[in-house]
Amino acid sequence: MPLKVAGLGAAALMLLAGCGGSTSMTTTSAKSGKTIFVAALGDGITAGSPGFDPSHVYGERTDQIAARLVSCQTGADVLVLEGGIDDIVQGRPVASAARSLRAMVERGKSLGLRIDLAEVVPWNNGYPYAAPRILALNRLIHTIGRTEHVRVLPFYSVLDDPRRPGRMEEAWTADSDNPSVAGYRRLGELAFRLP
Repeated sequence: MPLKVAGLGAAALMLLAGCGGSTSMTTTSAKSGKTIFVAALGDGITAGSPGFDPSHVYGERTDQIAARLVSCQTGADVLVLEGGIDDIVQGRPVASAARSLRAMVERGKSLGLRIDLAEVVPWNNGYPYAAPRILALNRLIHTIGRTEHVRVLPFYSVLDDPRRPGRMEEAWTADSDNPSVAGYRRLGELAFRLP
C-alpha cells in the first residue's frame, strides 16, 4: 500500500530542492519502517523553477537530462523522471523526447531502481501552439509507462485547468511557464505516492 504524501509533501520537497536539476530525499514507509531514498531527475520544473532553482537547469531537453542520470541516482531506491517540455519549446519532435525518456527508464531499471515517470505539465505561454504536442508526448509517456511497467505521475491532469484545457489555472503557475508554490503543492498532494 503506497504512503500518501500530505501537505507540501515529501515529493513536493523533491521538486523544490535541486542539485543539477536532480533532487533527492529520504522518507520512511509507514508500513515497513524502511527508509526509502528518492532521487528526482529533470528540468527546471524538477528543480523548482522559478522560485527555487539552484542548479539553473531550466531549458534542458531530455537528451541533456539523460546525461546526468547515473550521477544523480547514486544510492537511490526510487528515481522520479520528469522532462520533455523543453524539447517542445525548442521545436524538437516529441518522438525524440519520448525515446530519451524511454532510454532513461530503461537505464534506471538496469540500475535496479524503481522508476516513476511524470507527465509534461500544461504550458500557458505556449498555448495553443504547444498544447497538441504536450498531449502527444504525454500519450507516448503513458505508452512507455505501460510497456516498461512503470508508474506515470499525473502532472498534466493535476495542473490542467478544467475551465481552460491545455493551460494551468493562474493560481497554479508562477510565470505561465512553471508551477507556482500552489502548483507544486498540488503536485505534492495529488500526483505523488511513495512506496
